[in-house]
Amino acid sequence: MKKTKKKIYVGSLILKILIILAAIFTVVMLGYLIVYILGKGIPHLTPSLFSLHYDSDNVSMLPSIINTLIMIGVALLIAVPIGVFSAVYLTEYAKKGNKLVKVIRTTAETLTGIPSIVYGLFGMLFFVTACHMSYSLMAGILTVAIMVLPTVLRTTEEALLAVPDSFREGSFGLGAGKLRTVFRIVLPSAIPGILSGVILSTGRIAGETAALIYTAGTMATLPKNLLSSGRTLAVHMYVLSQEGLHTDQAFATAVILLVMVLLINILSSVIAKKMQRD
Repeated sequence: MKKTKKKIYVGSLILKILIILAAIFTVVMLGYLIVYILGKGIPHLTPSLFSLHYDSDNVSMLPSIINTLIMIGVALLIAVPIGVFSAVYLTEYAKKGNKLVKVIRTTAETLTGIPSIVYGLFGMLFFVTACHMSYSLMAGILTVAIMVLPTVLRTTEEALLAVPDSFREGSFGLGAGKLRTVFRIVLPSAIPGILSGVILSTGRIAGETAALIYTAGTMATLPKNLLSSGRTLAVHMYVLSQEGLHTDQAFATAVILLVMVLLINILSSVIAKKMQRD
């Protein structure tokens, strides 16, 4: 018995050390990447990069910033309601053991792992060609909305399942109906988990290139409407680095993209805390 206990203790100690080393390695690598990007990009942030109109001299990123914000906002406006309401149906209304629920969950998990280039080819064939949208922000928005929908659905579902059944039972006991319980008790309790899915989706949309090159195009101009072509910050950075003539400006674009995603994450966290208090 003593030898068994000693073996368990040594094994757990080794596992603990490995976990700590993995955590340290992750933090160090993340810190190195951030410092490297900031060090290479900040010195090249010039006023010309924020000109309203793009040309080959200033390689302005302002049109791309506006396109990125539009892309994120409209795509989430489409994907989040569909994902959240689908998750509510799966967890609150569908019968346990329903085969349709199993199929939807399996499909969502499968779609989460599909490479973005596949979504891009689908978007090009369906939205750009079949729906005659041409290369446009709307084609890109619909493509990335489909791309992040499984993430929103699965994270929301897990967040709803994490809400204790006692919350629901207490609400029913006070005379509240199913719909009122879901929207007044269950969903507010699951907001942090739902927002984590939204944050993950925001990061994926902001950093997407392959799917958007095939659908939204690479025009570095301010969009007249959602049917106009335009490039996001990630695509802008890719094009600049691919040309090889504006590598420094590509690093400066990476800094702005990093800051933008960070600000969106902070804003989402603040909103989540405020909604929990209310």
